[in-house]
Amino acid sequence: MFISLTKQRFVQILIIVGFLYIVLVSVEIPFVFLTEFGSLSQESFTRLPGLSREVNVQEKDSPIRPLNWVSKSSPPPAQFLHHRRQLKYQGRFISNLSFDAKTFDPTTKDRSLELHKSAKFAWELGRKLWEELESRNFVIDSTENVNNGSERCPHLVSLSASEFLDHGNVMELPCGLTLGSYVTVVGKPRGTHPRTKSKVAFSQFIMELQGLRTVDGEEPPRILHFNPRLKGDWNRKPVIELNTCFRMQWGSALLCEGWKSEAYDETVDGEVKCEKWIRDDNNFSDESKLTWWLQRLVGQKKSLTVNWPFPFAENKLFVLTLSAGMEGYHVNVDGRHITSFPYRTGYTLEDATGLTLNGDIDVHAVFASSLPTSHPSDATQKNLEMSNQWKAPPLPEQPVDLFIGILSAGNHFAERMAIRKSWMQHNLVKSSIVHVRFFVAVHPRKEVNVELKNEAEFFGDIVIVPYMDNYDLVVLKTVSICEYGAPTVSAKFIMKCDDDTFVRVDAVMNEAKKVNGDRSFYIGNINYYHKPLRFGKWAVTYEEWPEEKYPPNADGPGYILSSDIALFIVFEFERHNLRLFKMEDVSMGMWVERFNRLKPVDYVHTIKFCQFGCIEDYYTAHYQSPRQMICLWKKFQRQAKPQCCNMR
Repeated sequence: MFISLTKQRFVQILIIVGFLYIVLVSVEIPFVFLTEFGSLSQESFTRLPGLSREVNVQEKDSPIRPLNWVSKSSPPPAQFLHHRRQLKYQGRFISNLSFDAKTFDPTTKDRSLELHKSAKFAWELGRKLWEELESRNFVIDSTENVNNGSERCPHLVSLSASEFLDHGNVMELPCGLTLGSYVTVVGKPRGTHPRTKSKVAFSQFIMELQGLRTVDGEEPPRILHFNPRLKGDWNRKPVIELNTCFRMQWGSALLCEGWKSEAYDETVDGEVKCEKWIRDDNNFSDESKLTWWLQRLVGQKKSLTVNWPFPFAENKLFVLTLSAGMEGYHVNVDGRHITSFPYRTGYTLEDATGLTLNGDIDVHAVFASSLPTSHPSDATQKNLEMSNQWKAPPLPEQPVDLFIGILSAGNHFAERMAIRKSWMQHNLVKSSIVHVRFFVAVHPRKEVNVELKNEAEFFGDIVIVPYMDNYDLVVLKTVSICEYGAPTVSAKFIMKCDDDTFVRVDAVMNEAKKVNGDRSFYIGNINYYHKPLRFGKWAVTYEEWPEEKYPPNADGPGYILSSDIALFIVFEFERHNLRLFKMEDVSMGMWVERFNRLKPVDYVHTIKFCQFGCIEDYYTAHYQSPRQMICLWKKFQRQAKPQCCNMR
């Protein structure tokens, strides 16, 4: 009786405490909101937290960081809004951006001395080359292109071991491949050896079909990547990996690990993707004996099966044949089929203009046969389709809603043509509600500049930024986009993208219109904790950027600005107060943060501005080859919901 009364009182006490807690919470929460967190210090919240998913951050405070290099003479927002210039498009296709000797005076720049020296040299050289082209002081010998176009490619290419080594482990395929072409490699895998700073022994080699003639100055695309790993793979079993790569973006790998492809898996010209070979964990001897006795007992007959070992062995000679079929590539080793790899959208057989072999392999001979004898379609004339239907609308007399500036290189003829034939055909672009232009710098090769000039004159959609093109100086094209989009075209919104970016024009426009009309904004896939790399290809020294983090910045393949931010950037550049940095996306983040000190900026983050390829319901898709652009456009026209192509 006593115990039951005690339990009852304990329950009553808990109920009372819980009721009081609910009352206090319901009273305290409205109080906190009414006081607007007045008792909390805001000084520690200098940046928005990193976002792992898509959110709307318009209602949050914009990131502000004290910058000791902000110009004290910067005008208030109202002043540079009146700086809008209604300039006619000078000449025909030259940027209106004001360049002079003082613009790149390295003695007046802080932290970016080397960049400004490089910019000054590039500007002087590029201006000289383009002025020569305009005045026609040099002539390109057209007979060279004619002879090259009529030259027939060899039907057979053969290299011995010494010749292959002298060519840098590369065999050129002048006209690429065609249906029925094949390449045969005679080689011997080397023995295992330990990895650097590791006791794990490994042995592997890589054979690749590469597009050596795609674009000068860029890493060639890997049209087929074939990588047998004899030893050293993470699963400690022999593996063959096949893949593709475009602009350092790898596709989904096909791994053959000794198991035959399932019956329901798609085939390639009737061949399975992966054949079976003997694995150490198969226990073939015991299983086969038991199965054989059971089948004999019940009187079943079974066809004889042969189990093959892994096709490559250390220090054992092999003969590999790679052939091009209707649906994909087929690899045979020592006369038996090993694997087949389906063609991926964005690549054609004629793109495969070189074969490379690297790794733990001694090559004895390489030869290719049944090759096409006609010249490949890598000439400018074949990349450009000179048709009036692809010409851009003229410069509008009235302000436009959205201006899209596309960064492009002089020799990216195919990329520009693919955009003209895909998303630039959108109704919003054709009706001049959205205005689109390519921004290109002067190319080091004179013949490319001649073709570029002809292209710009015919299509009317290219703006030449007069400096010698350099990756570290792409930022100058971005400033030129701001100048063209805000003062010249008087656009409400300015978007920057790359020439390998597919843009859903209607989705981008709707995203920009979501922001309140009188608010400044910066929309994209925003990095809030982007740190500089101190080593490797993209290394940034402490002299170039001493801080441990970059300011919040949107990924370079696609982002949108309000026009007042673009006007501010142009105004500061022409007053020589704009700091330049070799990474274009970081530079924009730096400028927006500087503008944010004058007027609050809404940082709007969305992962649909895809940085790494294509995702479902994208706004922009990056790393898209010319053929992928056409594929995405066709899907966009046919389907209500945007879908990616089966890429790379």
